[in-house]
Amino acid sequence: MMKKLSTFSVNYPITVLMLVMAIILLGYISFQKLGIDLLPELNNPRIFIELKSGERPPVEMEDLFVKNVEAIAIRQKNVTEVSSVSRVGSAQITVEYSWDADMDESYLDLQKNLTNFSQNSELDELTMSQHDPNSAPVMLIGLSHPEITDMDELRKIADNYLRNELTRLEGIAAVDIIGAEEKELTVQTSPYLLKAHGLTLAEVAAKIQNSNRTVSGGSIEELGLKFIIKGVGEFQSVEDIGNVILTQKQSENTNPGEPAELVPVYLKDIADLTFRNKDPENIVRINQQRCVALAVYKETKFNTIRAVETLRDGLQQLQKALPGYHFAIVQDQSEFIRTAVDEVRETALYGILLAILVLFIFLRRLGTTLIISIAIPISVIATFNLMYFNGLTLNIMTLGGLALGAGMLVDNAIVVVENIYRNMEKGMSIREAAINGTAEVAGAITASTITTIVVFLPIVYLHGASGELFKDQAWTVAFSLISSLVVAILVIPMLSHKFLKPASQPQEVIAVRFGWYRSLLSSVLDRRRMVVLSTFVMVIVTFLLIPFIGSEFIPKGEVKSFSMEISLPEGSTLAHTDRVAMQLEAVIGEVVGTDLQTLYTRVGPIQQSLTEQTDTFLKDEHTAVIEVFLVPEPSRPLKKIIDRLDGITKAIPEIEVQFVQEQTSLQSTLGTDQAPVMVEIKGDNLETIRDLTEQAKTRMGSVNDIFDIEASFDEGRPEINVMIDRVRAGIRNLEFSSIGSQLSDYLQGKNAGDWDSEGEMRDITINMPNIQVKQLSELYVQNSRGEDVRLDEIASFEQTNALRQINRRNQSRIGLITAQIRGETPLDKIASQIESQLAGIHFPEGYQYNVTGEEQKRAESFASLKFALLLSIVLIYMVL
Repeated sequence: MMKKLSTFSVNYPITVLMLVMAIILLGYISFQKLGIDLLPELNNPRIFIELKSGERPPVEMEDLFVKNVEAIAIRQKNVTEVSSVSRVGSAQITVEYSWDADMDESYLDLQKNLTNFSQNSELDELTMSQHDPNSAPVMLIGLSHPEITDMDELRKIADNYLRNELTRLEGIAAVDIIGAEEKELTVQTSPYLLKAHGLTLAEVAAKIQNSNRTVSGGSIEELGLKFIIKGVGEFQSVEDIGNVILTQKQSENTNPGEPAELVPVYLKDIADLTFRNKDPENIVRINQQRCVALAVYKETKFNTIRAVETLRDGLQQLQKALPGYHFAIVQDQSEFIRTAVDEVRETALYGILLAILVLFIFLRRLGTTLIISIAIPISVIATFNLMYFNGLTLNIMTLGGLALGAGMLVDNAIVVVENIYRNMEKGMSIREAAINGTAEVAGAITASTITTIVVFLPIVYLHGASGELFKDQAWTVAFSLISSLVVAILVIPMLSHKFLKPASQPQEVIAVRFGWYRSLLSSVLDRRRMVVLSTFVMVIVTFLLIPFIGSEFIPKGEVKSFSMEISLPEGSTLAHTDRVAMQLEAVIGEVVGTDLQTLYTRVGPIQQSLTEQTDTFLKDEHTAVIEVFLVPEPSRPLKKIIDRLDGITKAIPEIEVQFVQEQTSLQSTLGTDQAPVMVEIKGDNLETIRDLTEQAKTRMGSVNDIFDIEASFDEGRPEINVMIDRVRAGIRNLEFSSIGSQLSDYLQGKNAGDWDSEGEMRDITINMPNIQVKQLSELYVQNSRGEDVRLDEIASFEQTNALRQINRRNQSRIGLITAQIRGETPLDKIASQIESQLAGIHFPEGYQYNVTGEEQKRAESFASLKFALLLSIVLIYMVL
């Protein structure tokens, strides 16, 4: 069979040449069509469920909603783990599936099973989202204007114009707007005025809504025409709203003995109407200037680099259409992708060139080197065809596979060409030497190639993070080796027959020789038993040394940016957090100096897509994140800058600052975008878990290689418990739900619908002036008979600190401790130190601890890769 192939190659050179040209042509087309991305198409099988319900404390969120959702989710097909975090007014449930699960089907099944639960009247919002690592914005753009400080004006441009223009571009799926503000009509009254007129906020809101309607009155037919009757009552101005009649009261000018004259009470009589911006939910600044940020997302399957190129072209056109407005590109995902891919591509090219150079140095034959040099690019281009038809992309893993295979591509060609030369030296003609020389070694190089392929083949069958990550690399190596084998058997004989010429007289080619190796080999053969024994001992010693080699899940890469996660005491207002963030921005500017390229600051909770998990830290008004981007070639190492800032921020009272280096989409996909060190304390009783968590946190403080240790049971925001006396409330005809609803209206305000102002729908909100804690007991609530009851007559008050959050995993409560890693100590060594510290804690029956997070994923992946290694060894022996 092999001889027939080599004979065909020599006898039909034009056919083989055309075949090669076809491969090159198709390979070029395939290369142009191959997508370019940072990573293979990864899809960590996770579904996120976000719940929102007013300002309920974490315990209520857990009891009312989280437990029910967990019970539904854990019963779904292919679910491996369900975890949750309950905070004030919100909860997030993460449902993890096996890697081979059909996520589209799983998403629809879970959505269907949650349909009834989502109708719960006490639930404000339920949002589901399937995790997609490519859902991080491909570009983050800051919009500002030197003369515009009203964020509502910038929002109008961003929301009504830029969003529409950008989403029209090819490959752009959506645009989220961050840091914007919106105007509303604020109707501000006081509890005393309401009480004086016998009104509640709910009644005022209902009056406004009922006065702001357009109703259909039917139709009238006359003279062959049908007239639609419509009652138009919608507000046209602020004055219209102020003139809403709420009630009537007796006139003070009524004469004695005359019937009481009733006069209307207008809304403007008991409230001030102001058209102003709502209190911002979050604040965004770029380089210390307030702005609106636009997070631009691409379509799932669209190429990132093409999407960004389209975006940049679109921004240039928008800049011309909006003179005076400034577009600042804060993040460009394509830059990192392009740099990473170009570096790997360059490395692969250098590898091929060095392989050719080494061949010439050692073989000293120009003809052989040229033939092999031609074989390498043919093999690589043929690989592009196989990659395209198997749906692979050009990324750091596939290009790494090409670079890995670059040195092996020449092996088959060298063996074939050298054997052809050997046959020529025996006196065969070039034609016979090409045919016989190839046929003689074809079986050997086929076995060698298959042996190499089966080393990578088990990776294709792996599940989990390691399998998803290395699968494309394994396929690429296999494709390149198969291509090199075909080229060696089919193309090399033809090239040798055409380009190798017999010498007119015998010439000795002086190749590089290793004389010392002959002596060494002779000595080894004379002492075979000792060499075998020594080899066996070395293998044993090597295995014993493996535990001393550090290991980690994802290697630390060199980055030129970091984030400062700032946390103030729970309950701090957005304005106070913003002032602290501005002070830190000034400090960063002084410390970093000319090395600073961009500062991107976000203050307060960021309401972004659930699929983007980069902002999970920003959950409340007391949190902020400052992202620091350095110039491409900073004058100081990143670590020195962070250490300097860390020393300064530690001296600032009442704030906690964590320094986090840039997180990649790979870390997000593999679930390592959180703290690298995580310890879970599992049990049932919340107080026992809290106590064990505090003990564990204290003991972990003695581990030198970790810092910024935080526990989930750290104190949360201050809260005031209003404890209703059931008997007193019942006597006064008051229900719990009514009391809670009226309190909520007092403190949070009441929406009274909306109205059309200059073409935009604006909210109408009724609220009170800021109520002080001491005024809480003086508030009045109204019972079903319209009687006012002072709150301190039916309730007592207690000030405490609420839990910050409640964590759960697989329907059990857990205490969570997180920490950052200092220095270069491997993660497995740090995990061992932590376990040795926690071993001294007495855990009651039913309570246990686990070192999870990145360490758990590392252990799982290493176990999977060990299986692949053993399978590779078995397959190699089977091939041999």
